[in-house]
Amino acid sequence: MLQQTVVATVIPYYAKFLAVYPKINDLAAAPLDEVLGLWAGLGYYARARNLHACAKLVAALGGFPDTIEGLRALPGIGPYTANAIGAIAFNLPVLPVDGNIERVAARIFAITAPIPAAKLKIASTAVRFMQDKAAIAAPGDFAQALFDLGATICTPRNPACAACPWRGCCQAHDLGIAATLPARAKKAQRPHRTGSAYVLLDKSGNVFLTRRPPSGLLGGMLALPDVAPIEAKWRDAGEIQHMFTHFSLSLQVRLAVVTTLPPGVLAAPAKTVPLPSVMRKALDAGLNSIDDCA
Repeated sequence: MLQQTVVATVIPYYAKFLAVYPKINDLAAAPLDEVLGLWAGLGYYARARNLHACAKLVAALGGFPDTIEGLRALPGIGPYTANAIGAIAFNLPVLPVDGNIERVAARIFAITAPIPAAKLKIASTAVRFMQDKAAIAAPGDFAQALFDLGATICTPRNPACAACPWRGCCQAHDLGIAATLPARAKKAQRPHRTGSAYVLLDKSGNVFLTRRPPSGLLGGMLALPDVAPIEAKWRDAGEIQHMFTHFSLSLQVRLAVVTTLPPGVLAAPAKTVPLPSVMRKALDAGLNSIDDCA
């Protein structure tokens, strides 16, 4: 959950997720639709699909692999996550390089090449930290200490170099460039896309929904249709804006209210159905449009 999502957002999702799935076998046995519903609002839904697939495989194996190779073979587990599990859960002498450790390494070794291109170089150089006796003795604790060093002392802006226990061996501090590292390449302008969202409601407050394809944007999630699903008295319900990581999106919302939805369609209560954030914005725009006209 913490991949691509901030801690403050994750906490309530995490608590609810563990309450519903206290053990990995519970998650493995759950329907994917239920898992995606609990994930709605966190974005990057491939993470939820991978988490579910991973749980099913781990349950079939009878437990987590205790090698980096075995962990990397699980769905959705890349180098960082595998190393984090390996170091913290299995005491393996590996280093999980997150943004904090990346920043510490760039400064300690004065790596001035900009990221993201320099990420591999920074990660491979950071492995030199594992030569420390403390890292060899307790790799999980050592990784946590590096996380905290980056989060509280070697911060992105105004690093507290005077309080840093590694100040004496920090090449960037010696050069007076610590606050400028890691350097970042100039971001390309985020492209903008447009589209439509159709909110079809019945008199009971149910909304017509579709299921997104299993892969791609909002893969496998419930969504509003992007074309009119039936002939009806459609009216403008405003426009919503949403920011994805790689592009921004404007959706023109159209609304229609019918006595009953067509039989056999996918529908759910409009006010409570779990939807991705962009779809919830569009649906709320439609519901607010009704309130405005009341």
